Amino acid sequence: MAGNSEYAIEMLNITKRFPGIIANDNVTIQLRRGEIHALLGENGAGKSTLMSVLFGLYQAEEGIIKKDGVEVKINNPNDANDLGIGMVHQHFKLVQCFTVLDNIILGVETTKHGILQKDESRKKILELSDKYGLKVDPDAKIEDITVGMQQRTEILKMLYRDNEILIFDEPTAVLTPAEIDELMIIMKNLAKEGKSILFISHKLAEIMSVADRCSVLRRGKYIGTVDIKDTNEDELSRMMVGRDVQLVATKEDKTPGNVILHVENMTVPSKLHHNNAVKNVSFDVREGEIVCIAGIDGNGQTELVYGLSGLENITSGKITLSGKDITNASIRERSTSGMSHIPEDRHKHGLVLDYNLGYNLVLQRYFEPAFSTMGFLKKKDIMDYSDKLIEQYDIRSSLGSQTITRSMSGGNQQKAIIAREIDKNPDLLIAVQPTRGLDVGAIEYIHKQLIAQRDAGHAVLLVSLELEEVMSVSDRILVMYEGEIVGEFDPKKTTPEELGLYMAGAKRKEVKV
Repeated sequence: MAGNSEYAIEMLNITKRFPGIIANDNVTIQLRRGEIHALLGENGAGKSTLMSVLFGLYQAEEGIIKKDGVEVKINNPNDANDLGIGMVHQHFKLVQCFTVLDNIILGVETTKHGILQKDESRKKILELSDKYGLKVDPDAKIEDITVGMQQRTEILKMLYRDNEILIFDEPTAVLTPAEIDELMIIMKNLAKEGKSILFISHKLAEIMSVADRCSVLRRGKYIGTVDIKDTNEDELSRMMVGRDVQLVATKEDKTPGNVILHVENMTVPSKLHHNNAVKNVSFDVREGEIVCIAGIDGNGQTELVYGLSGLENITSGKITLSGKDITNASIRERSTSGMSHIPEDRHKHGLVLDYNLGYNLVLQRYFEPAFSTMGFLKKKDIMDYSDKLIEQYDIRSSLGSQTITRSMSGGNQQKAIIAREIDKNPDLLIAVQPTRGLDVGAIEYIHKQLIAQRDAGHAVLLVSLELEEVMSVSDRILVMYEGEIVGEFDPKKTTPEELGLYMAGAKRKEVKV
């Protein structure tokens, strides 16, 4: 039985509790038919939890859900699918060793006498990908395709099941700028075809460009809903954070001091190809400056940092930290010699997700006398130290130092890594994509921390794909293209357009070390 409501979905007075925290506190969201409705909030504001309630992954303690004006019960994702609700999760739910086609049909396979019938499925997938501009190779394995292609596979999974209500949870967090532009076009096409879209994001520019309306959550509470045509980025960030946010970093001029990091003719091999990922690169980073490595993803930045931090061996060249040759030093030696590293992948290289927050905050220092005696950990001292950092860096978690890190929001996981790495008081801080996937409040906070390191006389090497960040935070910019540094720039004397030409390989100039 269908109601005649103007809303495709209504979530009315939803309350969802977890131990020590109310994730959604009496929240109401109404999604109109054929609209793109953005859900905006800081990391940990309750956006993903609310969508997980709608998709049947969680059950709310209070409140009701209506579809087309009629109350429905959604006990699990199968119920959601039956009601035409689909979801693309922030961390994709794909089987890596299966093909694109197998992932799309998984759970709704057509069989005849127990044998898979894939021909009709393939035909439907190709028709859908044509209709919505989702070019994919149905026979490619997930482990061999780009993140952007994996996301298209997730979208096709929803369309293949004839879902009418599509939930996108932080869909652009892991995409390149070009893939983000393509996704925005795809979402608009889907809405034109009558699909109703819920779009979780904290990127204000994306919401302004693609959404019709936007609802804002702050610390689990509903703040309000606005029409995009009647608002602007400043108003949205105020609703989201509860105060004015500085969207561009500010810093005093400073004269750099002695060279802290000296890199000479460094070459790092590539794991994917026969050629080298980093080719004969030389540069310096000095006290009191932020040097930014800018470039399009996949041009050797990751391997450059792996070489510097000891995660990969370099095949030639020399690395000197504060006058000490660390070319062949172990990761721990580099750490104890004054290097801190905020890694690109916080889950893989930054945290042990099933450890509690306290243990994660001493991962590189647990062997120091302050935290262990005769090989035994001093648990109370570790927790006291951790409690101090949690307060100092405003790390939000339900159970403080005892919180299992996996359960924390991305922004708070990132704050934990930043607290740990900065509190070591390093000579050199390497920060790789430190604000990827974070909201404006957290970005502002992290930029201030990086600038404070620089102002205290430390050297900062920032690796970023975000041109706005590169322009506003750095003192010097080095552009990497195909494993080489192709230009050095002063952010005050260049433009994003000029940097873009060097990043795309259209121009290059000799770099003086």
